[in-house]
Amino acid sequence: MGLSLEGKTCLVTGGSRGIGKSIALKLAELGADVAITYARSADAAEQVKSEIEALGRKGLAFQADAVDFAQAEEVINSITSEWGKLDVLVNNAGITQDNLILRMSEDQWDAVITTNLKSIFNYSKAVARPMMKNRGGSIINISSVVGISGNAGQTNYSASKAGIIGFTKSYAKELASRNIRANVIAPGYILTEMTEVLDEKVLDGIKEATPLGRAGDAHEVADAVAFLASDMSTYITGETIRVDGGMAM
Repeated sequence: MGLSLEGKTCLVTGGSRGIGKSIALKLAELGADVAITYARSADAAEQVKSEIEALGRKGLAFQADAVDFAQAEEVINSITSEWGKLDVLVNNAGITQDNLILRMSEDQWDAVITTNLKSIFNYSKAVARPMMKNRGGSIINISSVVGISGNAGQTNYSASKAGIIGFTKSYAKELASRNIRANVIAPGYILTEMTEVLDEKVLDGIKEATPLGRAGDAHEVADAVAFLASDMSTYITGETIRVDGGMAM
């Protein structure tokens, strides 16, 4: 029997583009009803919702500031009111503001740490009680390979993504007795709209540093998320799965 998400309801934060969009569509393709949040692009979010519905699933789209706890609670409450439960939360929303530490402003540090870490806290806290009531759930937090290996020019981003790994392990220990699992996906260099602008030399350097010799595709991250969302991973919690072509080996 293949991997199936029939009967499951999912939320993907930052699901209107890039990796988040690929995750949302993969979950729907496998049979789940999928809600997404987005920060700014209503048109892109509505397009993803339409694509989810075109796959024969229910879709919802919410504009929400990932840093605002009250908004996170509102999103979770709306989904559980509409669908009766929430089985899977994918915390994908995040930003970068790269700079060398000597040039990095306090604002650049604060923006990345707050957006990338507080958003994980907000949604993971807001979903805990509904998942406990539902007697189970799967939370999948999108970190990065730089949270494991570090990267020059990304102290803020690397710190936030390493923080996600520590948060997830602690959360997994707290809620394991309630049958709520929490895991991390740590992507390496993945081709998205955000990375398309990189210089060819930078791209070549990344490929050389990756044993598989190429950049990854967003659908390869989505496939790993789908596994953790499914009942094929029911004995996995507190784990970090790298989807990085071997980059952090």
